[in-house]
Amino acid sequence: MVQSQLFSSGIELAPFVTNSNLLRRTWKVITSHHEDVVCNVGVGLSWKIYKEPNSDVTIIAFEAIPSNSLNLQDELVSSTKLKEKNFLHFEFLCTKKIPFFSLNNIVVSLFCENYQKLDQLKSEINSCPKLIITGHALGGSIASLFTLLLLDTIDSKKKKPLCITFGSPLIGDKRLQEAISHSSTWNSCFLNVVSCNDPLPRKFIKDPHTSSSYMPFGTFLMCYDTYSTCFENHDSILALLENSIHDQNQVFHSIEYGNIVESLYHKSICKDIVTTQAQDMNFSNSLHASICFQLGALGLTPYIQQIDIDIINLMRKIETLEKKIIIQKRGKFDQSRKLNLVKIDMAQLEWYKKNSKNRNIGYYDSYKKMYLTSDHNVVQFQKNLTNYWKKMVEESSLKPQQEDMSLRIRWLYGGTTYRRMVEPLDIAQYYVNGGKDYVTKARSRHYKQLEDWLIEEATTTKSGSNKVTRENVESILTLDSCFWAHVEEALISCKQLKGVKFSVIEKEDAKRKLVEFENYVYGLLMEYAVSPEIFLSESSYMEWWNDYKEIKGTSYSSSLTRFMSNAYNYNVQYVKGTYNFG
Repeated sequence: MVQSQLFSSGIELAPFVTNSNLLRRTWKVITSHHEDVVCNVGVGLSWKIYKEPNSDVTIIAFEAIPSNSLNLQDELVSSTKLKEKNFLHFEFLCTKKIPFFSLNNIVVSLFCENYQKLDQLKSEINSCPKLIITGHALGGSIASLFTLLLLDTIDSKKKKPLCITFGSPLIGDKRLQEAISHSSTWNSCFLNVVSCNDPLPRKFIKDPHTSSSYMPFGTFLMCYDTYSTCFENHDSILALLENSIHDQNQVFHSIEYGNIVESLYHKSICKDIVTTQAQDMNFSNSLHASICFQLGALGLTPYIQQIDIDIINLMRKIETLEKKIIIQKRGKFDQSRKLNLVKIDMAQLEWYKKNSKNRNIGYYDSYKKMYLTSDHNVVQFQKNLTNYWKKMVEESSLKPQQEDMSLRIRWLYGGTTYRRMVEPLDIAQYYVNGGKDYVTKARSRHYKQLEDWLIEEATTTKSGSNKVTRENVESILTLDSCFWAHVEEALISCKQLKGVKFSVIEKEDAKRKLVEFENYVYGLLMEYAVSPEIFLSESSYMEWWNDYKEIKGTSYSSSLTRFMSNAYNYNVQYVKGTYNFG
């Protein structure tokens, strides 16, 4: 049922690309069919700059010395090695999840040799409103690297460059592909035109039974004869590059992409494919049909025997890969629905918090004791919210640095509210199960990450985001989401002082911890950073306070004991924000 609703749109997308005149315009610059093209020469590399008349489009075409393409080797160099050589210009692609990636050594070496001039070119075109970067063969590989260089500084949402390559070899490994693909904006900047008869784009790819070190990124317009189709799924593209070459043993020869571009421009492909294939083929579902049409556009059909290609298995493999990526995309489009469900779960917790307060216990201790059905219902709300925010934090760690910062800002308020509301429930469960030292031993990484984002934002904007106005003290969540963990540790210390099984050293350590906790609490109170719910009679904090008061005796005096000595101080003045801490 689900599969019948899936569809791969590459066969529909291709005509929009080929009939737009975009490919013809860029190819003419590559072959210098314009008189006012500005040519520049570097080391083993040249580039042409053409500003289209009556247009705000600037086209930059790279061309490498032909022998460089012939001598290409598949050796990769790690970005870590480049960093050691103080070449840091692609470091912005790295994330916590992708700390390094690899590039083809010859391609990146050629780029590095010309970097000074390319950096100057980057400055010169910075004001160009619309940029197309292009190149053929190895020139296209350099065009891809130059486009990546632009993405580091250009606001790609407002001024996004487009890189169009013709018959270019792959330039990097799977980590590079992942780094680029995790930004939909970056990935959409690359269009790669590849003829199925061109051996150069698959020069570094092994046979289908061997794992490839190289991985494609961006959109691929695959061409055969006068037909073409588009693929965006990198795994499907790799499968095609592994299989679609009609003679795996052919030697390198130049493919005339100019003729291909002209033929595609004048050819209406969809009608021919449908009429010639649909008559004889039975399709099990819409996805299967669309994949058959796409492969048919590349001359790959079960009715035409190809050399060393298992068409049926190739179709099945690509259908599986496309189904997987389509379902993943659907999951991303479903984020708005998930966000609405998250808001509902948060509203449920708000109601639970209010209801617990009315019972004079507070939601932390109500959840901890699990007496009521409502306490057990909260478990599912907590689980839903935690799964959502863990995924959001994980997704952020995969994003490029600039996009990661944008996501942080958008999620900051929601993530902070979630952390302050839900982490106390994790803490309650942890200590009920006999845990100790939650902060260092059991705290989830995503809570720490959300807290770090808040601190970084406060430091950057100097906004004092942890400040509370005295007018809203009654409604706040305790700012330190680990507050209840410290309360539980203080209760454990009180038990150690009261117990007879503990050594003198252990009891002295417990005394020290209690003094530290006392100072910690008073510091939060002075900032009005603690919810007044901690003063409810059934709360764990009040349990600690009664134990601590008994241990210290009536003669002990401190700032906190003076504050806690009169219930009017915390039940009225603190709630109103009028207590004078001095």
